[in-house]
Amino acid sequence: MNQSLARRGIYTPLQILILSNNTETRRQIELALGRFSDARLGTPTLRAYATQPALMDEISSGKVDLIILDAETSPFGGMGVAKQLKDELLQRLPVVLIISRVADRWLASWSQADAVVMSPIDPVALREAVCALLQENLRN
Repeated sequence: MNQSLARRGIYTPLQILILSNNTETRRQIELALGRFSDARLGTPTLRAYATQPALMDEISSGKVDLIILDAETSPFGGMGVAKQLKDELLQRLPVVLIISRVADRWLASWSQADAVVMSPIDPVALREAVCALLQENLRN
């Protein structure tokens, strides 16, 4: 069972982490997510990080429902972070990867990201990807 779901009470807001060293990308993601259309998901708590070590510290707290990674984050690219999370964590946290080039889809597949959204960020596409993954976790 997903560790984050085991700790959830009925009124606990969803915890979504964002990794991007680009402040504009983080802002676009936060604006795009806004309020979810599915009442069961409520309004998520968003936490944005500019560095991979800060993100990993928060993940180790066990209070994470989904992670959004910017593939262009440096020095650790979002694809590498996604691969590390999928290979090394016991819990399988859903990962959405933001990519800038269509040619990077094969790397996104290699990284085992659960969903891929193109940049510039389409708010509808990002919200749909995030909601679908969160709804799937609620069913499990």
